[in-house]
Amino acid sequence: MRRHELEHLIRAAAAVTNEYEIVVIGSQSILGAVADPPAALLQSMEADCYPLKQPELADLIDGAIGELSPFHERFGYYAQGVGPETAVLPAGWQDRLVKLQNENTDLKIGWCLEPHDLAAAKLVAGREKDGPFVQTMLRHGLIQLNTLLDRVQALPVDANAKARLARHAQALA
Repeated sequence: MRRHELEHLIRAAAAVTNEYEIVVIGSQSILGAVADPPAALLQSMEADCYPLKQPELADLIDGAIGELSPFHERFGYYAQGVGPETAVLPAGWQDRLVKLQNENTDLKIGWCLEPHDLAAAKLVAGREKDGPFVQTMLRHGLIQLNTLLDRVQALPVDANAKARLARHAQALA
């Protein structure tokens, strides 16, 4: 997915839900802070999102512009309606959201995760693809290890999990 495609999804999600602000929490939220990230970070053809003020409307996103929808078939990418609980994020993440708003979003707002918050969520998720994603972010200077380690400490997980995630982040660096 490219930035203009994410902008299109924000515009479409806003239209489908009749909401002005959409939160993007998945891997493609990197496109809010980084207009042209490394290709390794652009592999997903979906954006996980929900309306900021009415997250319960995420089902409308799935139904109208989700996987296997006519939208997906036509454009080759789609939005997945999720809830705020989908990602485990560091305390204060809402205050660090990156605003993506322009003519291509029809001036609707896409609130994207700040890259360090995204990386911390990826570490918690711990899927096979998440380590290489975080490693690419580190390698290309999109995030800094010290800030990532601070965000890991702000995660709502127990001390053992924080220590494990910090060791994993250091190994990826």
